[in-house]
Amino acid sequence: MNFLRNFLASILGSLFAFGIMFVMFLIFVSLVSSGEDTVAIEDNSILELQLQRQISDYTGSDELDPFAGIFEESQGLDEIIQAIEVAKNDDRIKGISINNNFIMAGLAQTQAIRKSLEDFKEEGKFIYAYADFFMQRDYYLASVADSIFINPVGVLDFKGLSTEVLYYKELQEKSGIKMEVIRHGKYKSAVEPYLENNMSEANRSQLTSLLQSLWNSMIVDISKTRSISESDLNVIADTLGGRTPKYAKQSGLIDDIVFYDEYEGKLVNALKIKKDDDINYSKLDDYVKYSNKKKLKSGDDKIAIVFAQGEILYGEGGPNIIGQGIINEALIKAREDENVKAIVLRVNSPGGSALTSDIIWREVALAKKVKPVIVSMGNVAASGGYYIAAGADKIFAEPTTITGSIGVFGTVPNMTELAGDIGINAEQVGTNKNAVDYSLFEPMQESFKNQIQESIEETYQTFLQRVSEGRNMTMAQVDSVAQGRVWSGTEALEVGLVDELGNLDDAIEAAAELASLSSYGVKKFPKYKSGFERFMEDLEGASLQVKENLLKDEIGDEAYKVLKELQSFKEQKGIQARMPFALDIK
Repeated sequence: MNFLRNFLASILGSLFAFGIMFVMFLIFVSLVSSGEDTVAIEDNSILELQLQRQISDYTGSDELDPFAGIFEESQGLDEIIQAIEVAKNDDRIKGISINNNFIMAGLAQTQAIRKSLEDFKEEGKFIYAYADFFMQRDYYLASVADSIFINPVGVLDFKGLSTEVLYYKELQEKSGIKMEVIRHGKYKSAVEPYLENNMSEANRSQLTSLLQSLWNSMIVDISKTRSISESDLNVIADTLGGRTPKYAKQSGLIDDIVFYDEYEGKLVNALKIKKDDDINYSKLDDYVKYSNKKKLKSGDDKIAIVFAQGEILYGEGGPNIIGQGIINEALIKAREDENVKAIVLRVNSPGGSALTSDIIWREVALAKKVKPVIVSMGNVAASGGYYIAAGADKIFAEPTTITGSIGVFGTVPNMTELAGDIGINAEQVGTNKNAVDYSLFEPMQESFKNQIQESIEETYQTFLQRVSEGRNMTMAQVDSVAQGRVWSGTEALEVGLVDELGNLDDAIEAAAELASLSSYGVKKFPKYKSGFERFMEDLEGASLQVKENLLKDEIGDEAYKVLKELQSFKEQKGIQARMPFALDIK
């Protein structure tokens, strides 16, 4: 029996190895046949903008790496914007078709792409948009187009922004598993769901103000390109005046109701070609391969862009995790490179470990002593994300950036009630008075709680001090806009937490001005391992991803969301400078 089992296992192992070798061979063949010369861009072409993968600020891929792009799950915002900018000056590209997106990007990223498309139109080229359905963020992007079209049985979502916060107090009481919370900041809503069953007025106030500010930014942009007043757009949202294609056209949100083949007829007319001629499409992924090889800025002098994206966790870090290892290494390389005359730190993070944030803050402070450091904020640069930005010479935020959240907290799980219910009794033995500081199975002692509270207060004061020094504000002034409150980029400008509203390019131009550069190139940091390298190094991780997808399909999106939030809290170590990470704006 053992022989048969081992024999079958050997066969399966051999088949698996053969499968990997076969896939490697196919990849090798495709790589050998790839290159700029195989990216066919015909004259009189349309760049087809389909954004159906997760968008990150930066994928960290090296255009010279033959494995770059393979097994990458995300698209780089920097690559998308560069492709649009290259297409603007490419005589072969006559226009852009925004086609059936389901954009997986934050509002600030969407706004940045939208601005690039506005610049594209300034060359006199056209942009058309079509969709079977427009979700709110999809429509915001599409509203930049000269003409917008929708399927006759399509759907357009335009109703205003909202968010939902889940509360777990009753769940804790029923399960016997409790999160002990110590915090500073009356707006520190990242831990409120463990303390209450209902939203506090402070949290409701800040979320209402935040959502209204973000919505106003969207409405201003849509009003400008659709020639609909802001007040009328709000009436349309309040009355669901775009809920059907017919109503969407009557309200001016779209231009016409057509099937896709009829939409292609519109593109034919825009290209001024014969009705029976084929449309030359250049897909975004293909065009990116071409545009990545174009240097839009050049010169011996360089500006370094250091991308810090993801949660802040102690350790090395990676493409979606900000760790002091990889970020500080990038800052040191940029600081010590004589050709680099200024540094732009691009921050896209809800925060995380306060310790890691302070370690990175220190490296930013050291770099600032040598050369100008400018911060560009992405979708979110809050709490720990704001912490690492606070010391820069200048801070830029998009109007739709979520920032601030200057506050700290600590969470400690406790299972005393559950242990009692299932018959577990824990006994402790120690050599000194404070040797046994905390047990998962015993109520939290007041002395231990006081000790953690002392650390929380000390960390909060340090946070205030870092912001006070970086922003030239008094501690009292910082405290008045802190307390864990979140702000939009527009609001943050008003209260002094950022210097200017603008995108990454605006931050780069400001860095060049501070460094007195008239011409310069750009160097991007850090360089990550390609998706293919990560896949080959961690087949177990790939298997885990499959299991997570299966679990999500089995229990549903909402239950999976709750599970991930609970897992995230379980993984948090030490004092946290973190915003409400579950803030999902729809």
